[in-house]
Amino acid sequence: MVRPKLATKAHDPGRPRAPILGRSQELPELDRLIHERIRLGIVSALAINDSLSFNDLKRVLKTTDGNLSVHARKLEEAGYLRCDKFFEGRIPRTEYRLSPAGRRALEQYLCQMEEFIAVTREEPS
Repeated sequence: MVRPKLATKAHDPGRPRAPILGRSQELPELDRLIHERIRLGIVSALAINDSLSFNDLKRVLKTTDGNLSVHARKLEEAGYLRCDKFFEGRIPRTEYRLSPAGRRALEQYLCQMEEFIAVTREEPS
């Protein structure tokens, strides 16, 4: 899908901006799986930590049990996360790690975002 670029010139705030078509560079496609806020938060937090527990992620992302479960499962099904369930004494624990595929996907996503930002900041020809 070709996405038009938005005009960068000043415009009347009451009118929507018209897309500029025919520019030499198109906006990159973003990884839709990672782009969602909670999932991006999960992979970002795990990129800078070896592992995090379910409760750690819930606290960092300020989300609910159900919301975190659904998003973590999508990332796990895609092979981006590894999930370990175990007991500490009698307390069940769930711990997540970013998989090598998840690291590659995050790196690619960050490159796509950098390209997106660069293209968006380009001056129109």
